[in-house]
Amino acid sequence: MDMNKTFFLAKEARNPRWHVVDASDKVLGRLCTHVATLLRGKHKAVYTQHTDAGDYVVVTNCDKIRLTGKKWTDKKYASFSGYRSGLKEIAARDLFAKDPRKLIMLGVRGMLPKNKLNRAILKKLKIYVGDKHPHAAQLNGFSAE
Repeated sequence: MDMNKTFFLAKEARNPRWHVVDASDKVLGRLCTHVATLLRGKHKAVYTQHTDAGDYVVVTNCDKIRLTGKKWTDKKYASFSGYRSGLKEIAARDLFAKDPRKLIMLGVRGMLPKNKLNRAILKKLKIYVGDKHPHAAQLNGFSAE
């Protein structure tokens, strides 16, 4: 490779891997930063900002996630409908009771770039309650983390 030329990863040249991350007894924020790094491909030498160089990530046991301090009650997730008085806030404990996968999805989504690449990257994130998942065939040859 010529050192005087800038390297850009072509879409055809990317070689995505599959990673399995066990979320049991892991802190939510630290887990989400690790998953976001794998999804974007920042751990690879061929990382390019404007292309999708990342890997697929399967997160298991998301119902055993941990939050530190008083975040179960104090951390709020807001959604706004666009109407007046359309702001809805839900505590982390209530969101976890409703759907434990949402905590990880929202945490990772907030750590990704706010552009069209965000949607393509999030499609590679698979989150499951419990340790069973349907991606055993894709994981052949790849190690679990």
